[in-house]
Amino acid sequence: QLQASGGGLVQAGDSLRLSCAASGRTFDNYNIGWFRQAPGKVREFVAAINWSGGNTYYLDSVKGRFTISRDNAKNAMYLQMNSLKAEDTAVYYCAARVFGSPLRLPDYRYWGQGTLVTVSS
Repeated sequence: QLQASGGGLVQAGDSLRLSCAASGRTFDNYNIGWFRQAPGKVREFVAAINWSGGNTYYLDSVKGRFTISRDNAKNAMYLQMNSLKAEDTAVYYCAARVFGSPLRLPDYRYWGQGTLVTVSS
């Protein structure tokens, strides 16, 4: 019901915009998060946005570089990633939750398939 896309191979300093498309249900009353998992590491929180778009949250290391947004009319969510670094290399996942903490992975009920972002230095 969620599908992430937009990943690819880029060089350090480049930008990418990830998209998360929803199908089968509307997600305009869900809070959305982006997570990532680098090779050999646990999945970690990257960014989150509440159902209205009024509140956003970011991993410290991406603040000022990444921007999460949503377009409820299109049932879509986005992660704009600028000034990419090699350490941003990971599979990125979008997820949706109703309750709980925006930072807690277990609180997200719906998960999309990931999209791979590779940043070469």
